[in-house]
Parts: sequence; C-alpha cells; structure tokens
Amino acid sequence: MAARANDPTEPIREKASRYPGVDEGTACTQSSFKAGGKGFLYVGEQGGRYKAMFKLERSIPEATALAEAHPADVQVGKGGWVTARFSAEEPMPKGRWTKWLDESYALAVGGAAKARPAKRSPRRKTS
Repeated sequence: MAARANDPTEPIREKASRYPGVDEGTACTQSSFKAGGKGFLYVGEQGGRYKAMFKLERSIPEATALAEAHPADVQVGKGGWVTARFSAEEPMPKGRWTKWLDESYALAVGGAAKARPAKRSPRRKTS
C-alpha cells in the first residue's frame, strides 16, 4: 500500500518488514505481515482511524489494563490478538508498538519453529 502523509502506521510497517523471513500481503483492506506462515501484524486505516493488530502473550495483562481504561482504543480478543486504534494526531506510543511488534513477531517465528520438525543433515560416510 502506498504511504500517505501523516500515516502513523508507516513506522510500524517499516519495522515489521525488516524482520527476517517476513512476507507482506493484504488481508481484506489491511496490510498483513507473516513469518513462518503465521500472521503477526495486521495494520491499516479503518473508519477514519488507524488500526494495528498484534498477537501477544506476555503483554496481555498490560493490554487488558489499557482496554479497561480505554475500551474505544484497545481491545483484547480471543487467542491473544490485541487491536489498537489510534489517529494521526494521537498515534500509538512508539515504545508500546515496538514492544508489542517484537513480541508478536517472536511468537510467530517461535510457534512456527515448534510446529515443524527439525531438518537433519544427511550423514556422510567417512573413508
């Protein structure tokens, strides 16, 4: 998707695209980022605001507290998916999205590694 002026999701997209093994695509109207075949970020504009979805585990208590304090801005869904909504005037704090993005990516690649059996190198005969 083309970058727009004052798009607060652009730094999030840029960081997500720099992780190793990332595939970028589109899911509905959002940009999607996957690693190891698993989604770890869905981000884009929706309803005049911006939205980013992260898969979280360790940060769920933090996200739940934010959702209780700001239910229009943060929602915690099933399976650890957290949705953050924000605007260009009030973007998501960089420290938060960086932490959540790192965690979401780590869960995607960690989960993918556990799901696949380890490849073994063929044994070589020595003479």
